[in-house]
Amino acid sequence: MRAAYASSLQPDAPLSALTVGELPFDPPEGWVPVEVRASSLNQHDVWSLRGVGLPADRLPMILGCDAAGVTPAGDPVLVYPVIQDKADPRGYSLFSERFPGTFAERVAAPRENLLPIPDGVSFAEAACLPTAWLTAYHMLVTRGRAGDAGAVLVQGAGGGVATAAVAIGVALGKRVYATSRDQAKRERVTELGAIAVEPGARLPERVDVVIESVGEPTFDHSMKCAAPGARIVVCGATAGHLARVDLRRVFAMQLEILGSSMGTPAELTELLDMCATGKIHPVIDSTYEFEAIPEAFARLTAPDLFGKVVITH
Repeated sequence: MRAAYASSLQPDAPLSALTVGELPFDPPEGWVPVEVRASSLNQHDVWSLRGVGLPADRLPMILGCDAAGVTPAGDPVLVYPVIQDKADPRGYSLFSERFPGTFAERVAAPRENLLPIPDGVSFAEAACLPTAWLTAYHMLVTRGRAGDAGAVLVQGAGGGVATAAVAIGVALGKRVYATSRDQAKRERVTELGAIAVEPGARLPERVDVVIESVGEPTFDHSMKCAAPGARIVVCGATAGHLARVDLRRVFAMQLEILGSSMGTPAELTELLDMCATGKIHPVIDSTYEFEAIPEAFARLTAPDLFGKVVITH
Protein backbone atom coordinates (compact mmCIF):
# COMPACT_ATOMS: atom_id res chain seq x y z
CA MET A 1 0.00 0.00 0.00
CA ARG A 2 1.07 3.62 -0.44
CA ALA A 3 2.53 5.11 2.70
CA ALA A 4 4.65 8.03 3.93
CA TYR A 5 7.37 6.78 6.21
CA ALA A 6 10.68 7.50 7.88
CA SER A 7 13.30 5.66 5.81
CA SER A 8 16.21 7.07 7.80
CA LEU A 9 16.79 9.41 10.73
CA GLN A 10 18.11 12.88 9.98
CA PRO A 11 18.45 15.11 13.09
CA ASP A 12 19.59 18.16 11.10
CA ALA A 13 17.52 17.71 7.92
CA PRO A 14 14.40 15.80 8.98
CA LEU A 15 12.40 16.21 5.77
CA SER A 16 15.15 14.42 3.84
CA ALA A 17 14.28 11.27 5.83
CA LEU A 18 10.69 11.23 4.53
CA THR A 19 9.82 8.71 1.80
CA VAL A 20 6.54 8.10 -0.03
CA GLY A 21 6.33 4.59 -1.43
CA GLU A 22 4.95 1.08 -1.10
CA LEU A 23 4.99 -0.82 2.20
CA PRO A 24 3.16 -4.00 3.23
CA PHE A 25 0.01 -3.87 5.35
CA ASP A 26 0.32 -6.47 8.10
CA PRO A 27 -2.09 -5.67 10.97
CA PRO A 28 -1.71 -7.33 14.37
CA GLU A 29 -4.19 -10.08 15.08
CA GLY A 30 -7.54 -8.75 16.29
CA TRP A 31 -6.91 -5.18 15.16
CA VAL A 32 -9.41 -3.52 12.81
CA PRO A 33 -8.28 -2.20 9.42
CA VAL A 34 -9.41 1.34 8.62
CA GLU A 35 -9.42 2.87 5.14
CA VAL A 36 -7.96 6.31 5.79
CA ARG A 37 -9.91 9.24 4.36
CA ALA A 38 -8.07 12.08 6.13
CA SER A 39 -5.12 12.53 8.43
CA SER A 40 -3.29 15.49 9.92
CA LEU A 41 0.30 16.38 10.70
CA ASN A 42 1.85 17.15 14.08
CA GLN A 43 5.27 18.29 15.21
CA HIS A 44 5.61 14.74 16.57
CA ASP A 45 6.03 13.61 12.95
CA VAL A 46 8.99 15.94 12.41
CA TRP A 47 10.60 14.83 15.68
CA SER A 48 10.23 11.22 14.54
CA LEU A 49 12.17 12.03 11.37
CA ARG A 50 14.87 13.52 13.60
CA GLY A 51 15.06 10.25 15.53
CA VAL A 52 13.45 11.50 18.74
CA GLY A 53 11.51 8.55 20.18
CA LEU A 54 12.09 6.52 17.03
CA PRO A 55 15.26 4.38 17.00
CA ALA A 56 16.81 3.17 13.76
CA ASP A 57 15.91 -0.48 14.42
CA ARG A 58 12.20 0.35 13.90
CA LEU A 59 12.69 1.72 10.39
CA PRO A 60 10.97 1.96 8.02
CA MET A 61 8.19 3.41 10.17
CA ILE A 62 4.96 4.79 8.74
CA LEU A 63 4.45 8.24 10.24
CA GLY A 64 1.29 9.89 11.54
CA CYS A 65 -0.74 9.83 14.75
CA ASP A 66 -4.09 11.19 13.54
CA ALA A 67 -6.59 9.68 11.11
CA ALA A 68 -10.26 9.41 10.27
CA GLY A 69 -11.64 6.78 7.95
CA VAL A 70 -14.00 3.91 7.32
CA THR A 71 -14.10 0.39 8.79
CA PRO A 72 -14.78 -2.73 6.68
CA ALA A 73 -18.41 -2.44 7.84
CA GLY A 74 -18.62 1.05 6.34
CA ASP A 75 -18.69 2.91 9.66
CA PRO A 76 -16.96 6.33 9.78
CA VAL A 77 -14.50 6.35 12.69
CA LEU A 78 -11.84 8.49 14.29
CA VAL A 79 -8.70 6.72 15.44
CA TYR A 80 -7.74 7.42 19.06
CA PRO A 81 -3.92 7.73 18.85
CA VAL A 82 -2.84 6.25 22.21
CA ILE A 83 -2.11 2.52 22.33
CA GLN A 84 -1.72 0.61 25.59
CA ASP A 85 1.85 -0.67 25.35
CA LYS A 86 3.58 -2.58 28.17
CA ALA A 87 6.86 -2.48 26.23
CA ASP A 88 6.99 1.31 26.57
CA PRO A 89 8.19 2.81 29.89
CA ARG A 90 5.18 5.17 29.85
CA GLY A 91 2.78 2.24 29.59
CA TYR A 92 1.53 3.53 26.25
CA SER A 93 2.79 4.60 22.84
CA LEU A 94 1.41 6.60 19.94
CA PHE A 95 0.88 5.39 16.42
CA SER A 96 4.19 5.72 14.49
CA GLU A 97 6.31 5.06 17.60
CA ARG A 98 6.06 1.26 17.91
CA PHE A 99 3.17 0.51 15.56
CA PRO A 100 2.70 1.81 11.99
CA GLY A 101 1.13 5.23 11.79
CA THR A 102 -1.70 6.84 9.87
CA PHE A 103 -0.04 8.30 6.75
CA ALA A 104 -1.05 5.41 4.55
CA GLU A 105 -3.96 4.05 2.57
CA ARG A 106 -4.90 1.89 5.58
CA VAL A 107 -4.13 1.80 9.28
CA ALA A 108 -4.92 -0.96 11.78
CA ALA A 109 -6.05 -0.13 15.31
CA PRO A 110 -7.42 -1.91 18.37
CA ARG A 111 -11.21 -1.92 18.23
CA GLU A 112 -11.40 0.16 21.43
CA ASN A 113 -9.38 2.90 19.67
CA LEU A 114 -12.10 3.52 17.07
CA LEU A 115 -14.61 6.23 17.94
CA PRO A 116 -17.74 6.87 15.84
CA ILE A 117 -17.75 10.16 13.96
CA PRO A 118 -21.06 12.01 14.49
CA ASP A 119 -23.17 13.29 11.62
CA GLY A 120 -22.10 16.70 10.45
CA VAL A 121 -18.39 16.23 11.19
CA SER A 122 -16.20 15.79 8.12
CA PHE A 123 -13.28 13.39 7.92
CA ALA A 124 -10.91 16.37 7.65
CA GLU A 125 -12.35 18.05 10.76
CA ALA A 126 -12.24 14.82 12.75
CA ALA A 127 -8.64 14.13 11.72
CA CYS A 128 -7.55 17.41 13.32
CA LEU A 129 -8.66 16.35 16.80
CA PRO A 130 -6.79 13.31 18.15
CA THR A 131 -3.41 14.83 19.05
CA ALA A 132 -3.28 18.64 19.13
CA TRP A 133 -6.92 19.35 19.97
CA LEU A 134 -7.14 16.49 22.46
CA THR A 135 -3.97 17.70 24.16
CA ALA A 136 -5.39 21.23 24.41
CA TYR A 137 -8.73 19.99 25.74
CA HIS A 138 -7.06 17.82 28.40
CA MET A 139 -4.84 20.75 29.43
CA LEU A 140 -7.74 23.15 29.78
CA VAL A 141 -10.54 21.02 31.16
CA THR A 142 -8.90 18.22 33.11
CA ARG A 143 -5.48 19.45 34.21
CA GLY A 144 -6.26 23.17 34.24
CA ARG A 145 -9.79 22.84 35.66
CA ALA A 146 -10.94 25.63 33.36
CA GLY A 147 -14.51 25.18 34.55
CA ASP A 148 -13.48 27.11 37.66
CA ALA A 149 -11.60 29.76 35.67
CA GLY A 150 -12.58 33.17 34.44
CA ALA A 151 -9.53 34.00 32.33
CA VAL A 152 -7.01 31.91 30.41
CA LEU A 153 -3.65 32.78 28.84
CA VAL A 154 -2.38 30.79 25.84
CA GLN A 155 1.26 31.29 24.99
CA GLY A 156 2.48 31.13 21.40
CA ALA A 157 -0.75 30.89 19.42
CA GLY A 158 -0.40 29.67 15.85
CA GLY A 159 0.68 26.07 16.27
CA GLY A 160 -1.73 23.17 16.59
CA VAL A 161 -2.07 22.88 20.38
CA ALA A 162 -2.05 26.60 21.17
CA THR A 163 -4.56 27.46 18.43
CA ALA A 164 -6.82 24.64 19.60
CA ALA A 165 -6.56 25.91 23.18
CA VAL A 166 -7.68 29.37 22.05
CA ALA A 167 -10.70 28.00 20.21
CA ILE A 168 -11.70 25.61 22.98
CA GLY A 169 -11.24 28.24 25.68
CA VAL A 170 -13.49 30.66 23.80
CA ALA A 171 -16.07 27.88 23.27
CA LEU A 172 -16.05 27.26 27.03
CA GLY A 173 -16.95 30.89 27.61
CA LYS A 174 -13.61 32.00 29.05
CA ARG A 175 -11.79 35.28 28.53
CA VAL A 176 -8.85 34.06 26.50
CA TYR A 177 -5.63 36.03 26.08
CA ALA A 178 -3.22 34.74 23.44
CA THR A 179 0.34 35.77 22.66
CA SER A 180 2.22 35.66 19.38
CA ARG A 181 5.28 37.44 18.02
CA ASP A 182 3.57 37.65 14.63
CA GLN A 183 1.07 40.46 13.97
CA ALA A 184 -0.84 38.38 11.42
CA LYS A 185 -1.29 35.57 13.94
CA ARG A 186 -2.48 38.02 16.58
CA GLU A 187 -5.12 39.16 14.10
CA ARG A 188 -6.14 35.54 13.49
CA VAL A 189 -6.59 34.76 17.21
CA THR A 190 -8.73 37.88 17.51
CA GLU A 191 -10.96 36.43 14.79
CA LEU A 192 -11.26 33.29 16.94
CA GLY A 193 -12.61 35.38 19.82
CA ALA A 194 -9.44 35.80 21.89
CA ILE A 195 -7.71 38.95 23.10
CA ALA A 196 -4.35 39.09 21.31
CA VAL A 197 -1.30 40.44 23.14
CA GLU A 198 2.37 40.72 22.31
CA PRO A 199 4.74 38.31 24.09
CA GLY A 200 5.64 39.57 27.56
CA ALA A 201 2.93 42.24 27.56
CA ARG A 202 1.13 43.13 30.77
CA LEU A 203 -2.41 41.73 30.85
CA PRO A 204 -5.38 43.73 32.19
CA GLU A 205 -5.97 40.96 34.75
CA ARG A 206 -4.27 37.90 36.18
CA VAL A 207 -5.44 34.60 34.74
CA ASP A 208 -6.54 31.36 36.38
CA VAL A 209 -5.08 28.99 33.76
CA VAL A 210 -1.99 29.30 31.57
CA ILE A 211 -1.50 27.01 28.57
CA GLU A 212 2.24 26.72 28.10
CA SER A 213 3.90 24.91 25.19
CA VAL A 214 6.69 27.38 24.35
CA GLY A 215 8.88 26.96 27.41
CA GLU A 216 11.93 28.99 28.30
CA PRO A 217 11.15 32.30 26.49
CA THR A 218 7.60 32.61 27.89
CA PHE A 219 7.63 30.84 31.23
CA ASP A 220 8.52 33.86 33.36
CA HIS A 221 5.69 35.78 31.72
CA SER A 222 3.34 32.87 32.42
CA MET A 223 4.29 33.00 36.10
CA LYS A 224 3.81 36.76 36.36
CA CYS A 225 0.38 36.60 34.70
CA ALA A 226 -0.91 33.87 37.05
CA ALA A 227 -3.53 34.72 39.65
CA PRO A 228 -3.35 33.27 43.18
CA GLY A 229 -4.00 29.53 42.95
CA ALA A 230 -3.62 29.51 39.16
CA ARG A 231 -2.68 26.44 37.16
CA ILE A 232 0.21 26.66 34.68
CA VAL A 233 -0.23 23.63 32.43
CA VAL A 234 2.77 22.53 30.37
CA CYS A 235 2.65 20.19 27.38
CA GLY A 236 5.89 21.08 25.63
CA ALA A 237 8.91 23.33 25.38
CA THR A 238 9.32 24.08 21.69
CA ALA A 239 11.67 27.01 22.29
CA GLY A 240 13.70 25.71 25.23
CA HIS A 241 13.19 23.40 28.20
CA LEU A 242 15.43 24.98 30.83
CA ALA A 243 13.08 27.68 32.09
CA ARG A 244 13.96 29.60 35.26
CA VAL A 245 11.29 29.35 37.96
CA ASP A 246 11.05 31.84 40.83
CA LEU A 247 10.02 29.50 43.63
CA ARG A 248 9.07 32.45 45.84
CA ARG A 249 6.26 33.28 43.43
CA VAL A 250 5.17 29.62 43.36
CA PHE A 251 4.62 29.37 47.10
CA ALA A 252 3.53 32.97 47.70
CA MET A 253 0.84 32.76 45.02
CA GLN A 254 0.12 29.04 45.68
CA LEU A 255 0.59 28.24 42.01
CA GLU A 256 0.32 24.80 40.44
CA ILE A 257 2.72 23.82 37.65
CA LEU A 258 1.24 20.77 35.94
CA GLY A 259 2.57 18.53 33.20
CA SER A 260 0.11 17.28 30.60
CA SER A 261 0.19 14.88 27.68
CA MET A 262 -2.58 13.73 25.34
CA GLY A 263 -6.02 12.82 26.75
CA THR A 264 -8.62 10.08 27.07
CA PRO A 265 -11.07 8.49 24.60
CA ALA A 266 -13.92 10.06 26.57
CA GLU A 267 -12.39 13.51 26.12
CA LEU A 268 -11.94 12.89 22.40
CA THR A 269 -15.61 11.91 22.18
CA GLU A 270 -16.51 15.18 23.92
CA LEU A 271 -14.49 17.07 21.30
CA LEU A 272 -16.33 15.25 18.51
CA ASP A 273 -19.64 16.23 20.11
CA MET A 274 -18.52 19.86 20.32
CA CYS A 275 -17.74 19.72 16.59
CA ALA A 276 -21.09 18.14 15.79
CA THR A 277 -22.99 20.84 17.69
CA GLY A 278 -20.97 23.68 16.16
CA LYS A 279 -19.34 24.77 19.42
CA ILE A 280 -15.89 24.39 17.88
CA HIS A 281 -14.55 24.34 14.35
CA PRO A 282 -11.06 22.88 13.90
CA VAL A 283 -8.72 25.50 12.49
CA ILE A 284 -7.24 24.15 9.26
CA ASP A 285 -4.23 25.97 7.86
CA SER A 286 -4.07 24.01 4.58
CA THR A 287 -5.08 20.75 2.91
CA TYR A 288 -2.94 18.53 0.67
CA GLU A 289 -3.52 15.41 -1.39
CA PHE A 290 -1.65 12.35 -0.14
CA GLU A 291 0.87 12.45 -2.99
CA ALA A 292 1.83 15.99 -1.91
CA ILE A 293 2.71 14.98 1.62
CA PRO A 294 6.33 16.26 1.31
CA GLU A 295 4.88 19.72 0.61
CA ALA A 296 2.56 19.28 3.60
CA PHE A 297 5.57 18.59 5.84
CA ALA A 298 7.29 21.67 4.50
CA ARG A 299 4.18 23.69 5.34
CA LEU A 300 4.18 22.30 8.88
CA THR A 301 7.60 23.87 9.44
CA ALA A 302 6.68 27.26 7.91
CA PRO A 303 6.88 30.24 10.30
CA ASP A 304 3.44 31.55 9.27
CA LEU A 305 1.62 28.26 10.02
CA PHE A 306 -1.72 28.79 11.75
CA GLY A 307 -3.71 25.70 12.64
CA LYS A 308 -3.60 22.15 11.31
CA VAL A 309 -2.17 20.74 8.09
CA VAL A 310 -4.55 18.10 6.73
CA ILE A 311 -3.93 15.25 4.28
CA THR A 312 -6.84 13.93 2.22
CA HIS A 313 -6.90 10.42 0.75
